[in-house]
Amino acid sequence: MARINLLPWREQLREERKQRFLVAMGATLMIAGGLVFLSGQYLDGAIEHQAARNGFIKKEIAVLDARIKEISELKERRQQLLERMKIIQDLQGNRPVIGRVFDQLVRTLPDGVYFTELRRSGKAIAIVGAAESNNRVSSLMRNLDASDWLAAPALTEVKAVTAGAVDQANIFQLTVQQTQPGEELEAAPASSPKASLKRKKKGGKKL
Repeated sequence: MARINLLPWREQLREERKQRFLVAMGATLMIAGGLVFLSGQYLDGAIEHQAARNGFIKKEIAVLDARIKEISELKERRQQLLERMKIIQDLQGNRPVIGRVFDQLVRTLPDGVYFTELRRSGKAIAIVGAAESNNRVSSLMRNLDASDWLAAPALTEVKAVTAGAVDQANIFQLTVQQTQPGEELEAAPASSPKASLKRKKKGGKKL
């Protein structure tokens, strides 16, 4: 007598295939999850490593910035010291020159003339004074022009001032250039002191 299998073998086969599919899918998901986890860990480690490198670079940049600032301050301080040294050297070098200039101003002062104001700007000296007559002013201009430490006197103004019924003085203003023996002036005056004085006398009391 033939045996007949009455069990639902098709359903059993389908169930076995379904179980194998679920097992394979679970294994795949586990492997994928593991790969994702490992990738995340790797990326996190790489990010942390890069962040550490960035932090180190920032610290080094901050150190370099501090050094650059310190170098800039040192350069600025050095420049200030050099400027001070130059000023001191100039003062020390000009000390005898200034003394010579004042000495020459006194020596070139003729009788009947006195100074009321002196102003110095660079090498230009502005002089305001009074004289008994225009001839005294002319003598002063000649003396200044003949000095080795003064040059190019230029008369800018002469005016007569009467203090009383008899007393009369000529108030004058002039400029003269400070120089040194053997030093040439950059720009010579357009006319001589005598010509300037003659023009002022001819034109009137005041230029």
